[in-house]
Amino acid sequence: MSQTNSKQYDYDLEDRTFEFARRVRLLVKQLAKTAANIEDGKQLIRSSGSVGANYIEANESFSRKDFFMRIKICRKEAKESNYWLRLLEMQGAEKDYLTNEAKELTNIFGAIIRNAKF
Repeated sequence: MSQTNSKQYDYDLEDRTFEFARRVRLLVKQLAKTAANIEDGKQLIRSSGSVGANYIEANESFSRKDFFMRIKICRKEAKESNYWLRLLEMQGAEKDYLTNEAKELTNIFGAIIRNAKF
């Protein structure tokens, strides 16, 4: 793969994780104001934002060890986002989309870890 294609892939995943966090925030704004939704929404906002933030950190890492640690954190935070999404007291297409996106991001980061040559 050429350097250009690699950079495009990096940008696409950065953009995708940003969009995930942005859409999570829009979803949380629509939640009924129950005690559970408020607390679960806070946790969801933190974990969804952490996915993209750690991916940016991984791309700027100084060592392979740091890169893979950040990617593992991305996977962990995507899994956590899925957990909080499942707990929300709401139904709808956007929740379903975001739950699926959290699963896909978990799989993508898992594949990066599995396919790495150590």
